[in-house]
Amino acid sequence: MANAFSDVMMGEVRARFAHIESCPFEGERVFFENAGGALTLNSAVQTSAKFAAIPDNQGRANGASQALVDIINKAKADMALMMNAPSGQFFVGESGTELLFRLIMNACLSRRGQGVVLSSTLEHPASRSAAARWAEEAKLTHVVIAHDDATGTIEAQAYADAVTANTVVATIVHTSPVTGMGVDVATVSKAIRAKAPDCLIVVDGIQHAAHGAIDLAAYDVDGYVISPYKMFSRHGYGLAWLSDKLEGVAHNALDGGPELNWEMGTRDTGAYATLSDVCAYLEWLGGEMSGKTDRRERIVAAGEAIHDQEKALTDAMIDGVGNLAGLRDMERVMILGGPDNAAREGLVSLTVAGVASVDVVEALNKQGIRTHLRKADHYSGNILDPLGLDGCVRVSMCHYNSVQEVAQFLAVMKELAG
Repeated sequence: MANAFSDVMMGEVRARFAHIESCPFEGERVFFENAGGALTLNSAVQTSAKFAAIPDNQGRANGASQALVDIINKAKADMALMMNAPSGQFFVGESGTELLFRLIMNACLSRRGQGVVLSSTLEHPASRSAAARWAEEAKLTHVVIAHDDATGTIEAQAYADAVTANTVVATIVHTSPVTGMGVDVATVSKAIRAKAPDCLIVVDGIQHAAHGAIDLAAYDVDGYVISPYKMFSRHGYGLAWLSDKLEGVAHNALDGGPELNWEMGTRDTGAYATLSDVCAYLEWLGGEMSGKTDRRERIVAAGEAIHDQEKALTDAMIDGVGNLAGLRDMERVMILGGPDNAAREGLVSLTVAGVASVDVVEALNKQGIRTHLRKADHYSGNILDPLGLDGCVRVSMCHYNSVQEVAQFLAVMKELAG
């Protein structure tokens, strides 16, 4: 089993990320905790430092202020290119969770008393909790569809069976942060719109964003939210996209201000600027992998390359590397969603019979392998409780991880699960 990238390309990719081989607090380690927050581009680190020193704000009558406005506008244009959004608007807020709450709140309130809000049990509480709260406040009925426990995802047919003509708001998670399985958003959206064409559809893209292309034009949805720190940028803000339909609903705004403004107060120009760094990185990666010159074609090629590399990683983890057995051949290991699952996006969640997941995570950490414990709490109980699990080990990778790092993980797992 080999990396999808050549050795040279692997080196060039890894060189662009901060702390890829070592933790500033614990020293050398393999970073398989990307679902908790991806590594940060060196360019984003430099950009953040640069803009942290600038005292000027947008909207002033001076050259510095105008330069900041231009940088923000460029970042919004870069996001439209990166996510293939021909219309609508992008804006930043406090976090991905806060933005999901805000979009879902305003979608529900705009349809007060008119029908049903449709969600699924696969969703992160950022969207499920928002839908539950604001459905009640807006006097709507909240219907929650059950996901498939065996596959760890949800199919469009489950939505098709539940949607009715009076479904006015729907929420979709693009990828589960617990199982790592993706959802076919375009097909789900099509199933919803077949019966409820005016439904406002909001997508949680937070877990998906780092693992492949985003194509808003193909999805036919009204809101899409990511957390940039999970897509190679930094902490401290979230990014939302709104369709023309959703941006026009009533929302919090200053009296007398622009009607379609969704941002609350002055935002950090550096946050926007680091999004341009992410876009530039994907253009570089796609160009190197495909030889394309068109910007959008490069980004699409980057998404394909990321998918291929992460499939190589998850295949290696499940099927083995060299003489090291994979997880499927470790009798005491159970893989959530099963070992053969085409919906998997760079993540393997597992349990080891006879060993508490918290102890597995700790043992891996002592050997320099950073993973994460998911507990059956308000974050993950929706996935783990139906499986009768009190926890699982989440091993989450990104395209800058290597098959060699997977081999290090499997060598430790051989001892833990032997």
